[in-house]
Amino acid sequence: MFSRSALRSLTSELRWTAPSTISSAPLQRACLHQTASKMSSQQPEAQSSSTHPESPLSATPRAQDSQPSARRPGFDEMTMTPRARADVPIAKQPVAPTFTSPLKVTKSLMSQLPHLVGQKPHYIVAHLHARPYLLTEGDHIRLPFLMPNVKAGDILRFNRASAIGSRDFTMKGAPTVDERIYECRVRVTGVDAEPLRIKEKTKRRQRHVKQAKSKHRYTLMRVMDVRVKTPEELLAEGAVVVEDGQDGSVIEPRS
Repeated sequence: MFSRSALRSLTSELRWTAPSTISSAPLQRACLHQTASKMSSQQPEAQSSSTHPESPLSATPRAQDSQPSARRPGFDEMTMTPRARADVPIAKQPVAPTFTSPLKVTKSLMSQLPHLVGQKPHYIVAHLHARPYLLTEGDHIRLPFLMPNVKAGDILRFNRASAIGSRDFTMKGAPTVDERIYECRVRVTGVDAEPLRIKEKTKRRQRHVKQAKSKHRYTLMRVMDVRVKTPEELLAEGAVVVEDGQDGSVIEPRS
């Protein structure tokens, strides 16, 4: 505990030191003002030296790299054909639309082709991603996946089929029918989505329960046309008639 005399001496010292602290404040302000003026006078020199550094830095290349490219990564602009990745199986790769040799048709196929053309309606066993689809004109397709880069109203062509037939005749390919013999066109009608599914996942000796949500989308299509070309159309397109016995499509009557 302090005595009264000690408290009086402490207060007297505080009274005497207060003016010194107050008087020193203007000096500090003056010093700060001087340093600020010096910094402002030195600022143009620093700016002039920073405008021309030894190794100039620029954000232009970074901004150019961040912009998305207009080219499609999986599309060849020269031949206008999609590129097949190395990891995609051969059965799922797209068929090239260009041909190096004319269509070869046997004499037996040319003689039986008018019977198949005249008997309608036709059905087709089209393959899409190694999955067969039995289709006729007017059918609605609900693909088990969402087809990329398509919109509602787009018209697509199925160019891979293992069989085309009618009520009494069937044309079988070896292994597929040449796409220049038939036409199968479908129209994209929209996208369908399934209801939201929530699956709870737990682990042993843990109180936390995780929820896995899934909501898949599917592409909807409608078959617009399934047509087999006539012998006259094939000959006009440059088809060549060969002898029987060579590998190719065969028309078999139903028993």
